[in-house]
Amino acid sequence: MTADDAGSGTAEEREAWDAAAPDGAVRDTGARESAAAEALEEAPEETPEEALEEAPEDEDQPDPIALRLEQLILGAERRYTPFQAARSAGVSVELATRFWRAMGFADIGQAKALTEADVLALRRLSGLVEAGLLSEPMAIQVARSTGQTSARLADWQIDSFLEGLTDPQETGMTRTEIAYPLVELLLPELEEFLVYVYRRQLAAATGRVVQAADDAEMVNRRLAVGFADLVSFTRLTRRLEEEELGELVEAFETTAADLVAAHGGRLIKTLGDEVLYAADDAGIAAEIGLRLIETLTHDETMPELRVGIAFGTVTTRMGDVFGTTVNLASRLTSIAPKNAVLVDGAFAEELSRTGDAPVSEAEAAEAAAAAEKEGEEPPSYRFALQPMWQRPVRGLGVVEPWLLSRRA
Repeated sequence: MTADDAGSGTAEEREAWDAAAPDGAVRDTGARESAAAEALEEAPEETPEEALEEAPEDEDQPDPIALRLEQLILGAERRYTPFQAARSAGVSVELATRFWRAMGFADIGQAKALTEADVLALRRLSGLVEAGLLSEPMAIQVARSTGQTSARLADWQIDSFLEGLTDPQETGMTRTEIAYPLVELLLPELEEFLVYVYRRQLAAATGRVVQAADDAEMVNRRLAVGFADLVSFTRLTRRLEEEELGELVEAFETTAADLVAAHGGRLIKTLGDEVLYAADDAGIAAEIGLRLIETLTHDETMPELRVGIAFGTVTTRMGDVFGTTVNLASRLTSIAPKNAVLVDGAFAEELSRTGDAPVSEAEAAEAAAAAEKEGEEPPSYRFALQPMWQRPVRGLGVVEPWLLSRRA
């Protein structure tokens, strides 16, 4: 649904009104721009109980056990149709639908499937817009980012956690029958833990932003961006069984996530055979890249790895990163030698600027000789940089990559 549809009395909103409006209500105003508004004005006032009585009954009733689990998790029974929920929240059906879709939920027609919590969520989001704290597009982004993140978390917990714990242990009991008391016990603890982690992550993200040099840098920041990619993964998918492949991917993602977090980076996303991470400091990004290579090299179950890192301006949106720097890091990964880290010129310059790597080995030798002559300690470098042949990179022109390694 486009922004132009907002407030235009869309066909969807008129259908929603036709499905729920009492007899005698105006169903066609003759002007699409005011269809929804006039319909609401001419509809008689009714209490939620009256609206509930007029709502059409669901034709397809959900599985009783699934419905019990839903009510347990949501903490409320199904009460409203989308139209009734929007009206109770004081928002248009069109806006409520946009929020609903942004959170990642499918259209449900006029089924009675929403609860008081859904109404409250609509009121909160629309209240932030009305108070001027969020614009409507920003509120939609909040709903979308929260929905996408929560959906992945919920899927992971069900697939990897609850599924294993709900394997039937007693004859005659199904997984769903065991799941109910288990969810009843775990839900409060998991909910509290989720809020704790969210606040911790929010505090960390806020701290990074407020330390930016200026307002422009808060959105378009200079970061080191790294990709780590498993070599010959497509070939592995043909050779390994599905369960073996799943275990390999999980082990890779877990190892990468732990290393990135432990050394001060941020895991942006995982793509099965590839991980994307970022760091404010080039030295941190370099350490992570080399640690990934070193760790996986000692794991006989893992294929070889390529890492590409670039440094520059990055645009951040909804927890992801975009821009030429990200594209360059991806291209460097594709041309990197096996079990090696390839970086761009800007990244090499940043390492030299911070004293983590010499500009060249000749300069390092000169600095060491000068220090020895003066009776001082020679400069200590963590990394070594070796220039590679310039080469054209698709979509980015000619680049001069550098091979990154630890300094002996």
